Amino acid sequence: MDCGNIKKIDLIDSVPIGKNVRSTVGTYSKVLDELRREFSKLSDEYKTADFSYNIGKLRCEICNGTGSVSMDVQFLPDVEMTCPDCDGSRYNSDIEKTRFNGLSLADIMSLTVDEALEELFELKKVTSKLQKLSDLGLGYLTLGEATPSLSGGEAQRLKLASEIGKSQKNSVFIFDEPTIGLHPLDVKVLIDVFDNLIDRGATVIVIEHDLDLIANADYIIDIGIDDDNYGGEILASGSLEDIINTPNSLTGKYLAEKELL
Repeated sequence: MDCGNIKKIDLIDSVPIGKNVRSTVGTYSKVLDELRREFSKLSDEYKTADFSYNIGKLRCEICNGTGSVSMDVQFLPDVEMTCPDCDGSRYNSDIEKTRFNGLSLADIMSLTVDEALEELFELKKVTSKLQKLSDLGLGYLTLGEATPSLSGGEAQRLKLASEIGKSQKNSVFIFDEPTIGLHPLDVKVLIDVFDNLIDRGATVIVIEHDLDLIANADYIIDIGIDDDNYGGEILASGSLEDIINTPNSLTGKYLAEKELL
């Protein structure tokens, strides 16, 4: 890609998504926005805004839609506990008046992404967003899960969800160790995501130690790891074969062993 034609650079790091407990997987992915619109169509009493647990009429007044309350313990730090009134759902009891296929919005927010995909298959705008999350290997997360509690790898993939399916011509994505904490099967999912971005025209730069991901790269730059191992120096660069055939590359040594397995 001609560097002069770069129009967008996205750093997808593992920094937690916000500090606000009101931010959830459902709100960040815009799934809740679509659900609120759908539920307002089913109700003669409530509008779209009323189904928001941030400002809506249906939010729990005890916890103000956060799902938890703070208990003041003398001489000790405050203790956060699940709201006893809404049981963590963030909504008051009136949320049960409006249902889709027997489920209230509070019920849906307690579902995992993959469960919601099955239950809401009729709602195409909703399932389109849910499918992106599932394709990123996040199908096990609940829609109501607070985003500050996500791991670094989960946060990176959630940040990426809005980019899936778009044309990425002249775009550069930079990832900082996205495989941390991932199961090998999830690493394969992540590689497929990178391939999807590249197929749509993006350039993907990854800072990584995972051998599976490195082995799938088109171009590799191997840098020494510390003072005793050429720290800060470029030891090798090029294709997988180039790295393996560089004698002083520790990465090449481990990649060669992996190739022989």
